[in-house]
Amino acid sequence: MAIYTLNRTQIINTNLQRCWAFFSDPRNLKRITPPALDFKVLSDLPTEIYPGMMIEYRVRPLLGIPATWLTEITHVDAPGSFVDEQRVGPYRLWHHEHTFRQIDEQRVEIGDKVHYALPFGVIGSAVHALFVRGELEKIFAYREKVVAQIVDGFS
Repeated sequence: MAIYTLNRTQIINTNLQRCWAFFSDPRNLKRITPPALDFKVLSDLPTEIYPGMMIEYRVRPLLGIPATWLTEITHVDAPGSFVDEQRVGPYRLWHHEHTFRQIDEQRVEIGDKVHYALPFGVIGSAVHALFVRGELEKIFAYREKVVAQIVDGFS
């Protein structure tokens, strides 16, 4: 099984508390997901994440085909980090570490590290090279753009 890693960092104009308030509210997940994925939350959401929290949603990641995704928030270290892991979904493995670090009074560095693997062995590796990696890059680029617009507005 090939395990891939996606690393992204972004600096936004806000403080750590405001950044955490945005990212720890699971209701904001839809706001930072590209509309083309037709993201729909299927579970009731609290206003803040907690360890053990499960989020069920439907997404259309490939050719408009719907996929149910169940994510568990496995670790929370407010206001510095949290981890979500796929329990049910299109990946064989999905482990997403979110980190938040105050750089100075007006800026926060957001880090994303995703370890992921696809099913289907060699076929999954080919699909990764042809499609999945590029789609993940597009999704995270969209997220960075939207986060900058929304969270910078909090300041």
